[in-house]
Amino acid sequence: MEDRLHSQKILVLDYGSQYTQLIARRVREVGAYCEIHSWRMEADELRAFAPQGIILSGGHHSVYDPGAPGMNEAALELGVPVLGICYGMHLLARHFGGEVAPSDTREYGHATIHATGKDRHLPGGFLAHGEGRVWMSHGDHVARLPFGFHSLAKSDNAILAAMGHEELAIFGVQFHPEVNHTVDGAKLIDGFVRGVCGCTGLWTAGNVIQHEIQKAREKVGADRVILGLSGGVDSAVTAVLLHRAIGEQLTCVFVDNGLLRLNEGEEVMATFASHMGVKVIRVDAEERFLSALVGVTDPEKKRKIIGHTFIEVFEEQARKIEGARWLAQGTIYPDVIESAGANTKAATNIKSHHNVGGLPERMGLQLLEPLRELFKDEVRTVGLELGLPASMIFRHPFPGPGLGVRILGEVKKEFADLLRRADAIYLEELYTAGHYDKIAQAFAVFLPVKSVGVMGDGRSYDYVVALRAVETRDYMTASWYPMPHELLSRIANRIINEVKGINRVVYDITSKPPGTIEWE
Repeated sequence: MEDRLHSQKILVLDYGSQYTQLIARRVREVGAYCEIHSWRMEADELRAFAPQGIILSGGHHSVYDPGAPGMNEAALELGVPVLGICYGMHLLARHFGGEVAPSDTREYGHATIHATGKDRHLPGGFLAHGEGRVWMSHGDHVARLPFGFHSLAKSDNAILAAMGHEELAIFGVQFHPEVNHTVDGAKLIDGFVRGVCGCTGLWTAGNVIQHEIQKAREKVGADRVILGLSGGVDSAVTAVLLHRAIGEQLTCVFVDNGLLRLNEGEEVMATFASHMGVKVIRVDAEERFLSALVGVTDPEKKRKIIGHTFIEVFEEQARKIEGARWLAQGTIYPDVIESAGANTKAATNIKSHHNVGGLPERMGLQLLEPLRELFKDEVRTVGLELGLPASMIFRHPFPGPGLGVRILGEVKKEFADLLRRADAIYLEELYTAGHYDKIAQAFAVFLPVKSVGVMGDGRSYDYVVALRAVETRDYMTASWYPMPHELLSRIANRIINEVKGINRVVYDITSKPPGTIEWE
């Protein structure tokens, strides 16, 4: 099939920046397909990829560090526009004969920069009004411009903040335009991608859907496809997209392990089977999972048992589906990047928990991954375009092992039932008060300890739940959410009054680090 969707591409060469994925997401947001590859990408791979433009990411190294990543000269030989960000700018400056030196006054964080070129500007008219607020994050700077390059901006400390070579269409910026802290940074990326590289906005949710539907039909033919439906965003969008493509040839298997949220099984069946016509087999395996977990308290052992039991149940059901040749998975682009690590050729090595424990090989199935090129925010956009409810698309993350990792110690049905009800009250109150969408992740944790309480005129001796809510953008770091005290009080009162067996509620104010988001 004609691949119009990928006919215009931007390549990001990764030099180790914590913001590399964010660069690619910003490029996608302005309508261009973008991939991240190692700075070591081979010349033949570069030529085969055939990008419209290249972005060199930042990185924590100095160009003078022993063994520091160097310039990929094959990338420059392609003759396409290049944008170097931070460390990427330093590499360009040094490659073309400029000088990079440590800064006497190091600039980290917010900075104000000023345009220096009278008739020359950064792409997109960035700094066309003279000055801007940006985000700096490096101790080195370009001390002398390379031949043919012009200064386009300087900071308050007179440090070169941007440079450009109009004839070669090569630009470098000391700051990070991809982060929200840089005001109008998206304008610079848009100007580079569309204005300089000539991309025309082919990368849209509608075009992605059309492309993946056509690709799935051509791959699958008349075969049947099976999908493990969890109720999470990735598997949900995969299910609806494939149903749109191949209809009755798709069968979803929804395993109810007894560790789901309150009424989640019914909601999944209602959304997919009743409203969208997706064929879903529901397997009630609560007793099987809970029996396997008896006496197990170690968090990692619990995860493995839940994972292995899921594979067994799923495999049993999948073998009953005649004509199945494909296993669909909700693998997304960050999974591919994480698996690849520093090696661009490892992009097909998806991490094991996304590979359903080796089921494709054991069952002789081929993998079908229609979301493997998408970031999570793109998956959500595609899901909305396909008609999935916003309440499902924007729900907070839920761990694969479910409540099994939110019940500390041994998992019992009694504990799961208590936690389910407490968690439902917590989330309901957050929705009602308008705080749910302000929080990245919120959930209740069951603590296997009892404390003394007073209920009416009597003494109680019941369990404790902890409430967790965090703010984060990347889930690598997180801050506890400053929950209004009145709201916390209302949540605690409802849980204690409505969930018999819980008499104490606490709120977790631990950030990550030193803590983790989940308790186990």
